[in-house]
Amino acid sequence: MPQPKQCEWSAMTWPEILEMIENGSDAAILPIGATEQHGPHLGTGMDSVLANKLCAEIGQRTGVPVLPTLPYGCSIGHSFRWPGTLALQPTTLITVLSDLGDWLYRAGIRRLFIINCHVGNAAPIRCAVDTLRCRYDDWMLAAWNDGDLNCEITKEFTRDGADWHANAAETSLMLALAPEMVRPDQLAQADDPDRTEGCVFSHPVNRTSRNGVTGQPSQATAQDGTALFEQLVTSLTALIKKGLVEKAPLDASYFKRI
Repeated sequence: MPQPKQCEWSAMTWPEILEMIENGSDAAILPIGATEQHGPHLGTGMDSVLANKLCAEIGQRTGVPVLPTLPYGCSIGHSFRWPGTLALQPTTLITVLSDLGDWLYRAGIRRLFIINCHVGNAAPIRCAVDTLRCRYDDWMLAAWNDGDLNCEITKEFTRDGADWHANAAETSLMLALAPEMVRPDQLAQADDPDRTEGCVFSHPVNRTSRNGVTGQPSQATAQDGTALFEQLVTSLTALIKKGLVEKAPLDASYFKRI
């Protein structure tokens, strides 16, 4: 495994990466965020900041190198109503991830852990994973979304709205991890309720929110953010450690015999 100071892929040289892979460390972590409006109180890079800090800590705890954070995602559901969002089409994100996957596989990476911190990325990421699994039969890929890792974490994210966005949980995380991303003077008036309960359709954010927020960021605290961050790190670290030793249920040689 690379030393903690070398857990950042972009800080490693190619000989160091080659040596790591030849020594049997064939895994990598890919953080994915977004650049999108997060109401009047949070910076547009919130998802990417979270993905970057979350994966950096996980890389330290697991020894798995962390790839550069992808700062753009599928945010088209936020519409053009509020400036600041810079979104990729779903097909573009699928292509970007597939292209990155080709390069990682050719480098010798055989276990890729994708950690997603933006809800809208989930479907394109799943398509990209299926594309790469079909392309490379011996490659193991896992993709997780921060808000639904387990029941406890989901409960924290959805406490103030099932269709949460820029809410108490996300604001708490930024107060704990990157307070410069938060505008405290805007918190009191930033709250906006979840209006999606009972809806048949999945409406764009400009049809469900007055200011781009769904939830109650005024209830956010740095203490809650610290606790939630540790929950995220602990859960993902355990999953990755398990994945580092997991083998496919059936070996490829089995199919050569039938």
